Amino acid sequence: MLHHLTVITGASRGLGAAMAAQRLREGHHVIGISRQASPELAALAAREGSSGGKLTQWRFDLAEPEAAAKQLATWLGSHDGQAYASVSLINNAGVVTTPGPLEKTPWAEAARGLRVGLEAAVLLSGAFLQGTTGWPGQRKVLLISSGLGRRAMAGSAVYCAAKAGMDHFARALALEQGAVPHGARVVSLAPGIIDTDMQVQLRSADPSAFPEQERFAQFKSQNQLDTPDTAAAKVLAYLDRADFGQAPVGDVRDA
Repeated sequence: MLHHLTVITGASRGLGAAMAAQRLREGHHVIGISRQASPELAALAAREGSSGGKLTQWRFDLAEPEAAAKQLATWLGSHDGQAYASVSLINNAGVVTTPGPLEKTPWAEAARGLRVGLEAAVLLSGAFLQGTTGWPGQRKVLLISSGLGRRAMAGSAVYCAAKAGMDHFARALALEQGAVPHGARVVSLAPGIIDTDMQVQLRSADPSAFPEQERFAQFKSQNQLDTPDTAAAKVLAYLDRADFGQAPVGDVRDA
């Protein structure tokens, strides 16, 4: 029987954990890459047993992404691609710096935001493509972007830069993959507005440092936020679409 493999970064909480749980229930082998393992996902995998998927959790800090990329390439290279009907990488991990102007953002915090949000996605995508070269199943790279990669916002310059870079990275990578036989399909996807720890940080920010604090507070007060489970279902439905990859930059709200 052919299997499905899904690699997800930032899989221990929020949207990443919700996507991992859904794929486990669908019978996928899920590799979750996060700073901490998720006991909830481990318990789910144990409950699902032989009828569900398989869970592998790797603990890496993606602010130092080289080790995770090396492990992914090595793991993929040691497995038989003939056993998989599909293999997907979901670059979901991201962090937001303390909301406020760039000149007040600590350098280490800004560097971490860029490394987790963009550098890790670039290196892991390269490792994924290298490790799955020649695999006959469908290969997909999904990058979880944001509307803030397409609309600038004061007080979040680092996050905007990482997401805009992710979008343009997807465009370039899609061109590369489109020019080779059996290239991977690539999309950088805005997942909508989700009620996660990042939203809490933004709506709790100091309005004097973050001019859009009230807007984010209204997202919550006006019930405009998806739960992680709802957002995960939308993102994975997009990933499963027959036309995934026709446009390298997308939004879950696209028809």
